[in-house]
Amino acid sequence: MSEEIKKETVDETVDTTKETNETEEIINESEAETSEEVVEPSELEVLTEKYDELETRYLRLQADFDNSRRRQKIESASAAKFRSQSLVEKLLPVLDNFERAMATELAGEDTKSFLEGIEIVQRQLEAAMEAEGVEVIATVGETFDPNVHQAVMQDDDKAFDSNVVTAELQKGYKLKDRVIRPAMVKVNQ
Repeated sequence: MSEEIKKETVDETVDTTKETNETEEIINESEAETSEEVVEPSELEVLTEKYDELETRYLRLQADFDNSRRRQKIESASAAKFRSQSLVEKLLPVLDNFERAMATELAGEDTKSFLEGIEIVQRQLEAAMEAEGVEVIATVGETFDPNVHQAVMQDDDKAFDSNVVTAELQKGYKLKDRVIRPAMVKVNQ
C-alpha cells in the first residue's frame, strides 16, 4: 500500500506540476497578449501622429504650390500688360520732336505741305500708342499730383488756385495705370 500511496502522491505531484505549468503558460500567454495589446495602441498612436504630420506637410506644400501658381499668373499678366513699356519709352522722344517740329512756324508752300506730312505721321504715332494703352497725363488746370506731375517751376498767377498746374513744359504719359514719364509742369503757389 505504501507503494500505491507513493504512486498516487507522485501522480498528484505530476498532475499539480502539470496544472501549475499549464497555469503558468496561460498566465504567460495572457501577459504576452496584454503586452502585445499595449504595443499595438502605441504603434497606432505613432502611425496616427506620423499620418497627421505628413498630412499637415502635404497641405502646406499644396498651399505653397497654389500660392506660387497664383503669383506666377499675376506676374505673367503684369508682364503681358506692360510688355510694350520699353518701346513706348523709346518712342516718347520721337513724339516730342514731332510736336516741336509742328510748333515751328515756317513760310512757304513747300514747307506747309511738309508740315502737313509730319502732322499725319504724328497722328498715326499717337494713335498707335493709344492702341497700346498709352495716355497723356492731364496737366493745366489740374491739382498738382506728385505721382504724375514733376514740378520744375512755380508761378504766382491769380487766375489759378494754390497748388494748381498753370503750364505744361513737357507732356507726361501713362501706360495703362503705370506712369511712364511724369509731366513737367509749372505749379501755382
